[in-house]
Amino acid sequence: MEWILVFVVGVFAGVLSGIVGTGSSMILLPILVFVFGAKAAVPMMAISALLANAGRIVVWWSEIRWRAVLWYLALAVPGAALGADTLIAIPETLGNLVLGGLLILLVPTRYVIRAHNIGSKPIHLLLAGGIIGFLTGLVASSGPLSLAAFSSFGLVKTGLIATEAAASFFVFGSKVTTFNQLGAMSSQILIDGAIVGGAVIVGTYGAKHILQRMSVSSHDRVIDVVLLIAGLAIIFA
Repeated sequence: MEWILVFVVGVFAGVLSGIVGTGSSMILLPILVFVFGAKAAVPMMAISALLANAGRIVVWWSEIRWRAVLWYLALAVPGAALGADTLIAIPETLGNLVLGGLLILLVPTRYVIRAHNIGSKPIHLLLAGGIIGFLTGLVASSGPLSLAAFSSFGLVKTGLIATEAAASFFVFGSKVTTFNQLGAMSSQILIDGAIVGGAVIVGTYGAKHILQRMSVSSHDRVIDVVLLIAGLAIIFA
Protein backbone atom coordinates (compact mmCIF):
# COMPACT_ATOMS: atom_id res chain seq x y z
CA MET A 1 0.00 0.00 0.00
CA GLU A 2 2.82 2.39 0.84
CA TRP A 3 4.51 1.71 -2.49
CA ILE A 4 1.28 2.41 -4.38
CA LEU A 5 1.18 5.81 -2.69
CA VAL A 6 4.85 6.46 -3.49
CA PHE A 7 4.40 5.50 -7.16
CA VAL A 8 1.24 7.58 -7.67
CA VAL A 9 2.84 10.61 -6.01
CA GLY A 10 5.97 9.97 -8.11
CA VAL A 11 4.01 10.18 -11.37
CA PHE A 12 2.29 13.37 -10.20
CA ALA A 13 5.65 14.82 -9.16
CA GLY A 14 7.01 13.96 -12.61
CA VAL A 15 4.18 15.83 -14.29
CA LEU A 16 4.79 18.89 -12.11
CA SER A 17 8.57 18.86 -12.59
CA GLY A 18 8.10 18.36 -16.31
CA ILE A 19 5.95 21.49 -16.43
CA VAL A 20 7.93 23.85 -14.19
CA GLY A 21 11.40 22.30 -14.42
CA THR A 22 11.55 21.36 -10.73
CA GLY A 23 9.34 20.09 -7.94
CA SER A 24 9.58 16.29 -8.02
CA SER A 25 11.99 16.16 -5.10
CA MET A 26 9.98 18.66 -3.06
CA ILE A 27 6.76 16.68 -3.50
CA LEU A 28 8.28 13.24 -3.03
CA LEU A 29 10.66 13.94 -0.16
CA PRO A 30 8.01 14.31 2.59
CA ILE A 31 6.43 11.01 1.48
CA LEU A 32 9.79 9.23 1.35
CA VAL A 33 10.82 10.64 4.75
CA PHE A 34 7.55 9.39 6.24
CA VAL A 35 7.86 5.91 4.72
CA PHE A 36 11.63 5.30 4.84
CA GLY A 37 13.12 7.93 7.21
CA ALA A 38 15.28 10.94 6.32
CA LYS A 39 18.62 9.12 6.09
CA ALA A 40 17.28 6.67 3.48
CA ALA A 41 14.95 9.14 1.77
CA VAL A 42 17.64 11.62 0.72
CA PRO A 43 19.88 9.06 -1.10
CA MET A 44 16.74 7.56 -2.70
CA MET A 45 15.67 11.01 -3.83
CA ALA A 46 19.12 11.64 -5.29
CA ILE A 47 18.82 8.52 -7.45
CA SER A 48 15.29 9.48 -8.47
CA ALA A 49 16.39 13.01 -9.39
CA LEU A 50 19.30 11.63 -11.41
CA LEU A 51 16.92 9.51 -13.49
CA ALA A 52 14.29 12.27 -13.74
CA ASN A 53 16.83 14.75 -15.11
CA ALA A 54 18.04 12.12 -17.57
CA GLY A 55 14.47 11.88 -18.82
CA ARG A 56 14.22 15.65 -19.28
CA ILE A 57 17.55 15.67 -21.12
CA VAL A 58 16.19 13.13 -23.62
CA VAL A 59 12.98 15.13 -24.13
CA TRP A 60 14.71 18.52 -24.57
CA TRP A 61 18.18 17.52 -25.88
CA SER A 62 18.27 20.02 -28.75
CA GLU A 63 17.49 22.91 -26.36
CA ILE A 64 20.43 22.39 -23.96
CA ARG A 65 22.95 25.27 -23.76
CA TRP A 66 26.16 23.43 -22.92
CA ARG A 67 28.27 26.55 -22.36
CA ALA A 68 26.07 27.52 -19.41
CA VAL A 69 26.11 23.94 -18.13
CA LEU A 70 29.93 23.81 -18.07
CA TRP A 71 30.29 27.14 -16.25
CA TYR A 72 27.78 26.06 -13.65
CA LEU A 73 29.25 22.59 -13.08
CA ALA A 74 32.82 23.75 -12.43
CA LEU A 75 32.00 24.43 -8.76
CA ALA A 76 28.58 22.77 -8.49
CA VAL A 77 29.92 19.20 -8.70
CA PRO A 78 32.47 19.50 -5.83
CA GLY A 79 29.92 21.60 -3.91
CA ALA A 80 27.33 18.81 -4.13
CA ALA A 81 29.85 16.28 -2.83
CA LEU A 82 30.65 18.52 0.15
CA GLY A 83 26.95 19.06 0.89
CA ALA A 84 26.21 15.32 0.77
CA ASP A 85 29.13 14.64 3.12
CA THR A 86 27.76 17.26 5.54
CA LEU A 87 24.27 15.74 5.44
CA ILE A 88 25.51 12.27 6.37
CA ALA A 89 27.49 13.70 9.30
CA ILE A 90 24.60 15.52 11.03
CA PRO A 91 21.89 13.82 13.21
CA GLU A 92 18.65 12.79 11.47
CA THR A 93 16.46 15.13 13.56
CA LEU A 94 18.68 18.08 12.71
CA GLY A 95 18.66 16.92 9.10
CA ASN A 96 14.85 17.19 8.99
CA LEU A 97 14.97 20.75 10.35
CA VAL A 98 17.71 21.73 7.89
CA LEU A 99 15.88 20.16 4.93
CA GLY A 100 12.55 21.78 5.75
CA GLY A 101 13.99 25.14 6.73
CA LEU A 102 16.10 25.50 3.60
CA LEU A 103 13.19 24.59 1.33
CA ILE A 104 11.10 27.36 2.91
CA LEU A 105 13.99 29.84 2.67
CA LEU A 106 14.31 29.09 -1.04
CA VAL A 107 11.02 30.95 -1.65
CA PRO A 108 12.34 34.48 -0.94
CA THR A 109 15.94 33.64 -1.89
CA ARG A 110 15.15 32.83 -5.50
CA TYR A 111 13.39 36.19 -5.91
CA VAL A 112 16.46 37.96 -4.51
CA ILE A 113 18.62 36.15 -7.09
CA ARG A 114 16.29 37.20 -9.88
CA ALA A 115 15.98 40.81 -8.68
CA HIS A 116 19.75 41.30 -8.53
CA ASN A 117 20.28 39.59 -11.89
CA ILE A 118 22.70 37.08 -10.35
CA GLY A 119 23.94 34.72 -13.04
CA SER A 120 23.87 37.16 -15.94
CA LYS A 121 27.60 36.64 -16.56
CA PRO A 122 29.62 33.39 -16.67
CA ILE A 123 31.46 34.27 -13.42
CA HIS A 124 28.11 34.71 -11.68
CA LEU A 125 26.96 31.33 -12.95
CA LEU A 126 30.22 29.79 -11.73
CA LEU A 127 29.78 31.17 -8.20
CA ALA A 128 26.07 30.33 -8.13
CA GLY A 129 26.96 26.76 -9.08
CA GLY A 130 29.23 26.38 -6.05
CA ILE A 131 26.60 27.64 -3.60
CA ILE A 132 23.65 25.86 -5.16
CA GLY A 133 25.68 22.67 -5.61
CA PHE A 134 26.40 22.59 -1.86
CA LEU A 135 22.71 23.17 -1.06
CA THR A 136 21.73 20.42 -3.51
CA GLY A 137 24.04 18.03 -1.68
CA LEU A 138 22.58 19.06 1.66
CA VAL A 139 18.88 19.07 0.73
CA ALA A 140 16.87 16.93 -1.67
CA SER A 141 16.75 19.63 -4.32
CA SER A 142 17.47 23.31 -4.85
CA GLY A 143 15.88 23.36 -8.28
CA PRO A 144 14.14 26.76 -7.85
CA LEU A 145 17.53 28.37 -7.17
CA SER A 146 19.24 26.80 -10.15
CA LEU A 147 16.29 27.74 -12.35
CA ALA A 148 16.61 31.34 -11.14
CA ALA A 149 20.35 31.34 -11.83
CA PHE A 150 19.98 30.00 -15.37
CA SER A 151 17.04 32.34 -15.99
CA SER A 152 19.25 35.30 -15.05
CA PHE A 153 21.81 33.97 -17.54
CA GLY A 154 19.24 34.63 -20.25
CA LEU A 155 17.61 31.24 -20.70
CA VAL A 156 13.84 30.87 -20.98
CA LYS A 157 11.19 28.19 -21.35
CA THR A 158 12.42 24.96 -22.97
CA GLY A 159 16.03 26.15 -23.09
CA LEU A 160 15.87 26.95 -19.38
CA ILE A 161 14.40 23.60 -18.39
CA ALA A 162 16.69 21.62 -20.69
CA THR A 163 19.87 23.35 -19.51
CA GLU A 164 18.93 23.13 -15.82
CA ALA A 165 18.17 19.43 -16.24
CA ALA A 166 21.55 18.76 -17.88
CA ALA A 167 23.41 20.60 -15.12
CA SER A 168 21.37 18.93 -12.36
CA PHE A 169 22.05 15.48 -13.86
CA PHE A 170 25.78 15.87 -13.24
CA VAL A 171 25.29 17.52 -9.83
CA PHE A 172 23.08 14.66 -8.64
CA GLY A 173 25.58 12.21 -10.11
CA SER A 174 28.19 13.74 -7.80
CA LYS A 175 25.76 13.48 -4.88
CA VAL A 176 24.95 9.81 -5.56
CA THR A 177 28.64 8.97 -5.91
CA THR A 178 29.41 10.65 -2.57
CA PHE A 179 26.58 8.81 -0.81
CA ASN A 180 27.91 5.54 -2.22
CA GLN A 181 31.46 6.25 -1.06
CA LEU A 182 30.18 7.11 2.44
CA GLY A 183 28.29 3.82 2.69
CA ALA A 184 24.84 5.45 2.58
CA MET A 185 23.82 3.81 -0.72
CA SER A 186 22.74 0.22 -0.02
CA SER A 187 21.47 -2.04 -2.79
CA GLN A 188 17.92 -1.70 -1.44
CA ILE A 189 18.10 2.09 -1.49
CA LEU A 190 19.45 1.91 -5.05
CA ILE A 191 16.54 -0.29 -6.17
CA ASP A 192 13.92 1.78 -4.35
CA GLY A 193 15.35 5.01 -5.75
CA ALA A 194 15.27 3.60 -9.28
CA ILE A 195 11.60 2.64 -8.88
CA VAL A 196 10.73 6.13 -7.67
CA GLY A 197 12.76 7.62 -10.52
CA GLY A 198 10.86 5.50 -13.02
CA ALA A 199 7.56 6.87 -11.73
CA VAL A 200 8.85 10.43 -12.09
CA ILE A 201 10.00 9.80 -15.68
CA VAL A 202 6.51 8.55 -16.60
CA GLY A 203 5.05 11.82 -15.36
CA THR A 204 7.76 13.89 -17.07
CA TYR A 205 6.90 12.55 -20.51
CA GLY A 206 3.22 13.24 -19.89
CA ALA A 207 3.90 16.91 -19.10
CA LYS A 208 5.75 17.96 -22.25
CA HIS A 209 2.80 19.55 -24.06
CA ILE A 210 1.61 21.49 -21.00
CA LEU A 211 4.88 23.38 -20.52
CA GLN A 212 4.55 25.77 -23.45
CA ARG A 213 1.07 26.88 -22.34
CA MET A 214 2.04 27.95 -18.79
CA SER A 215 2.65 31.61 -17.97
CA VAL A 216 5.65 32.84 -16.00
CA SER A 217 3.47 34.02 -13.10
CA SER A 218 1.70 30.68 -12.83
CA HIS A 219 5.07 28.97 -12.89
CA ASP A 220 6.27 31.11 -9.96
CA ARG A 221 3.13 30.51 -7.89
CA VAL A 222 3.33 26.73 -8.31
CA ILE A 223 6.98 26.69 -7.19
CA ASP A 224 6.22 28.84 -4.12
CA VAL A 225 3.34 26.63 -3.00
CA VAL A 226 5.31 23.42 -3.49
CA LEU A 227 8.31 24.76 -1.57
CA LEU A 228 6.24 25.90 1.40
CA ILE A 229 4.19 22.71 1.65
CA ALA A 230 7.20 20.42 1.29
CA GLY A 231 9.28 22.38 3.81
CA LEU A 232 6.54 22.44 6.45
CA ALA A 233 5.73 18.76 5.89
CA ILE A 234 9.33 17.71 6.47
CA ILE A 235 9.73 19.85 9.61
CA PHE A 236 6.55 18.55 11.22
CA ALA A 237 6.76 14.95 9.94
